[in-house]
Amino acid sequence: MQIGVLSDTHGYVDDQLFHFFNKCEEVWHAGDIGSMEVVEKLTRHFSVIAVSGNIDGGEIRNLFPGHQRLTRDGLDIWMTHIGGYPGNYDRRIRNEILEKPPGLFISGHSHILKVIPDSSLQLLHINPGAAGYHGMHLVRTAVRFEIVDSKVQDVEIIELGPRSVRMK
Repeated sequence: MQIGVLSDTHGYVDDQLFHFFNKCEEVWHAGDIGSMEVVEKLTRHFSVIAVSGNIDGGEIRNLFPGHQRLTRDGLDIWMTHIGGYPGNYDRRIRNEILEKPPGLFISGHSHILKVIPDSSLQLLHINPGAAGYHGMHLVRTAVRFEIVDSKVQDVEIIELGPRSVRMK
C-alpha cells in the first residue's frame, strides 16, 4: 500500500503533489490544512485521511478529529498534529504513546521534516514538514512511502521548492 503524507498546507496545495502522490492509495494530512479548498482539491483526487491542526477552523474540525488511530496492512498508525518527536513527545500525548506505542507515529506542526526511528518504543516517527508557504521553514516538503507486511519501507521525500517563492 503506497501512502502520501503532507502537513501544514495552511490553505495551499502545490500541483507537484498530484504527480508525487499519483500512485498513492491514500493521502494523509497531519493537520493545519488551512481551508476547505485544500480538502476539496485533495479529495477530488485521493482518498484522504486527515487530522485537524491548531489553525483549522470549525468546518475542518467537524470533518477531521484531532487524532486518528488506524491500521493499514497490520501496522498500527497514530496521526496527530502536535505530537513532538522521539525523546520529546508532546505532554498531551506522551502518556498514551508510552503506554501503547504505534508502529508508525505521524505528526506535523513543527514544519521540520523528520523521519526518525524511536528504538525505545519500536516505532517510526514521520513529520512530513510543511507543504505550504506559511511558517518559518525554508523548503516545502512532503513524504511518500509503502506499507508492506506491517512495515514502512521505501520512504521518499519531495522538495516542492523554497517557501519564499510562490509560483502562480
